[in-house]
Amino acid sequence: MIATTGATGHLGQLTVYALLDQGIAPQDIVALVRDPQKAASLSALGVQVRRADYTQPETLKTALEGVEKVLLVSSSDFADRVGQHRHVIEAAKQAGVKLLAYTSILRADTSRLSLAADHKATEELVRASGLTFVFLRNSWYMENYNPAQAVQHGAVAGSAGKGRVSAAARADYAAAAAAVLTQPGHDNAVYELGGDEAFTLTELAAEVQAQSGRPVTYQDMPQETYAQMLRGVGLPGVVADMLANSDVCLAQGDLYTESRDLSRLIGRPTTTLKEAVKAALA
Repeated sequence: MIATTGATGHLGQLTVYALLDQGIAPQDIVALVRDPQKAASLSALGVQVRRADYTQPETLKTALEGVEKVLLVSSSDFADRVGQHRHVIEAAKQAGVKLLAYTSILRADTSRLSLAADHKATEELVRASGLTFVFLRNSWYMENYNPAQAVQHGAVAGSAGKGRVSAAARADYAAAAAAVLTQPGHDNAVYELGGDEAFTLTELAAEVQAQSGRPVTYQDMPQETYAQMLRGVGLPGVVADMLANSDVCLAQGDLYTESRDLSRLIGRPTTTLKEAVKAALA
């Protein structure tokens, strides 16, 4: 059996679908969720739905019974992300899981992103556990950008300067996760994942303008100004600060990769900027 945590979230759910596309029988897929009622659509497909809460270790031990491989989708809780991940890692070891794949961040061991510290610490926990692992070090998601909002305001805002980001669609990252969970030859591998064609936020704005027919420009601003803008539109301070910091690090190259690991794993080119903008505006 193959399990994925966070299976009602964007990436986790897409991974379940990708496993089904790989020909894995629904009954051999375990969707680990905090609220099983929110996974009715997965149950309807024949997927096993089990309650698993990162903050409640006893649920994790039960949920991982009989599971051979597990995808640990990183927690979105900034308060104690590493502690939550530790619970899953320990439960996986107790359950005899043979492979743990973890969604980390690009070059987690050297990245300057504030996000990277938790990912680096989690990778260290996984290595120390003795579990066979795969680190899926994801760059940015295409879905982090909102072309419709850019059209509405006539601008893409950020602090990324002329930096290039190797963003890819969530579905691409999910397909990569399904590949390492279903195919041999990935034991203790570390993959630096990103889109085939990196782009600047100026190029993003130009593509949105070209497809929408409305004027859209990139507005670059200092880190704190951008963070204040994000707070002003309702984002929590910790999230606003993280996004602004990520943009500054993007400008320095921390979200850029030429590895092509992602397209090799999924066996096709990654989603292009043009395709992503088209899908978002639709």
